[in-house]
Formats: sequence, C-alpha cells, structure tokens
Amino acid sequence: MRLPHDHVHPVSDRPTAADIALPPGLPYPDGWAALAFSAELKPGTVITRQLAGEDVVLYRLRDGSLRAVRPYCPHLGAHLGLAAVRGNDLVCPFHLFAFDADGRCVRTGYSTPPPRAALSPLPVNEVNGAVFVWRHHDDREPDWEIPAWHALGDRPLRHASWEMPGLAQDVMENSFDLGHFVTLHGWPQGELAAPVEFDGARFHISMRVRERFPVLGMREVEIEVDGYGLAALHTDVRTPSLGLEICSLVMPTQVSPGRMQLRQAGRFVLAEPAGLPPALARAVSRAATRVLAGPMFKRSTEFTAADFPIWSTKKYLSPPRLAAGDGPIGAMRHWARRFYPSDRPAHHPDPAVPARQDGVHSRR
Repeated sequence: MRLPHDHVHPVSDRPTAADIALPPGLPYPDGWAALAFSAELKPGTVITRQLAGEDVVLYRLRDGSLRAVRPYCPHLGAHLGLAAVRGNDLVCPFHLFAFDADGRCVRTGYSTPPPRAALSPLPVNEVNGAVFVWRHHDDREPDWEIPAWHALGDRPLRHASWEMPGLAQDVMENSFDLGHFVTLHGWPQGELAAPVEFDGARFHISMRVRERFPVLGMREVEIEVDGYGLAALHTDVRTPSLGLEICSLVMPTQVSPGRMQLRQAGRFVLAEPAGLPPALARAVSRAATRVLAGPMFKRSTEFTAADFPIWSTKKYLSPPRLAAGDGPIGAMRHWARRFYPSDRPAHHPDPAVPARQDGVHSRR
C-alpha cells in the first residue's frame, strides 16, 4: 500500500527533543529577555516575538523610538502584529484605530471620536545592538538593567539567531561548567583566573586557557565573562600574543516552557602590528579585521553550536550530582533562584547547594 508522503517519516535513531519528551524543568525566569536585534527594526517596522508563552509586538516609530506592547488591540482584540506604523502612530488593521507614541487611541477608521483606550506597554531597553523586554511573574517594574558594554572596533555588529528546545538557565550555566570546555569543546585546559563574583543580578567570571590555533600552535587566551540575569552573556576573548580580541554577546530567551530562542552577536578586531609606521599599522589592522571578521564570527557561533545537541535533549536535574572539576555550578544555581517565583511548584525544587563554594565571591 502506498502512503501519502506527508504521513511518512524516516525511523529516528536520535534522542527526542527535550520540549517533547520532558515536563518543563523550570518556571519562566523573571527579568529582561532579548527579543530582537536593533537592525531588525528599521523605522516603521512591526514584528511579533514570543516571550514566556505570549506574543509581544515590537515596533519602531518614524522618529526612531522603540515600543513593546501586548499584542491585542483594546478595541476588538485584533492582533497588532498585523498593524502598520503611520508617522508615529500604530494603526490597527481591523478598524484602523490609531494609537499615538504614548499608546493612547487618537483616531478611528471612520472619523468618529476615539474611545478612551490605550495599548498595554511593556518595558523595553535597546542596548548593545539588541532589544530587551522586561517580564516579571507579578508585573514588578524593572529593578536592574543590562548595561551598555564597550564597543569593539567600528565594524558592523554581526549576529545570528536560532530556536531550539532548551532552557535559558542552561545557556547561562554553561559559563560555570569548566569541565565541559575540555570534554566538549576540546580545550587542552581551562581554569578560573580569579574567584567568580556575584553582585545582585550580575556575575563575573575570569578564565585563563590554552587553545591550539591552526598553524600558530598553542596560545594563552584570556576570557572575561559578564552575565546579567538569565538574559545575557557578554564575553571578551583576548589572545595577547596574536593581537586578537573578540567581543561576543549571547542571549537566551524562554519562549515556551521547554523551548528557547538564542541570539548571538559579535565583533572582532586585530591589533595594529608593532614595528610599522602608524598609518600603515592602522591600515593593516583595518584590512585584516575586515577580511577576518566573518570567519571569526563563524568560528564563534560554531563554538556555541557545539552545545546545541546537549541543550536540546538534556534534562534539568535538581539537585545535580556534582564532581570535582565541574566548576562552581552549584553556586550559580543558588544565585539563579532570585529570577524565579519564590513559591515554585514541588516539581521545580531549589537546588540543594551552598551559597558559597571555593572559587566564589559574593557581594550584596
């Protein structure tokens, strides 16, 4: 019997994706979450993105300012992801009701007085070439911010986005998992250069590693990681002996209980070579940076992508059975509790880990 092709699939011998196979490992985290890159929102653009199981509508007014709102028109519930920006108004597609820059209804589609209605705004922060929206389980206003990090070089920001099964916390936790840098990513070695610092919604990690470069051999690499909430990792990777510096921003967003979107952006510079006249050194640096920026960003995203199969199929275990050499994962989980409701369900227990471990420095 011949079956329709759309009902026939190959027999799989791969692990089942975590968002299909497992119950949610964690509640939705509170705080900021990246929903887009700034470059995706030209003036007049309207896009819809998911955050914690709900649509969020992002749009940029003609004057360049950015708005984030809940998705349904207060008139009769049309989805504003289908709306258009006219001047600095957002115009609903259903009855052409217009909402001004402050979200107030100022016009109807049939020249009658507008109702007393307004859009439901969400806190939005555009920083580091990305657009972050704030969400809190009890509608609390933002009580911490993602800062503007230094801009590396003057080349355009390169960026990429993916969607996959997984948990935003796993992405942030990855920076603390020293063991996997050796076993999964192939570093010959890696160690903390200083105790991990926790300070409110922020953490800081310093690492020193040795990495093998094609043709150039083994080199010392300095890595500084700043994390904010369960929303953003900013990483500076420097190889002083080669004059290389990479600035990377990795941003996980929980879009449904077991599914996340992941955004990565980066810049790369090659230092001006010593021993050349200043003008020539500057020209060599700029030319090499322009040529190598693409390959270096590709290498950076491939490094991140090595974790994709793990994140997409792993189960969140609490408490984990940690071992020497893992790194301060337990301390990270203790810190991460602040981003979840305090009345977590029984199947989302807090990890049984101490507040302090070796290699950890906490500040309130």
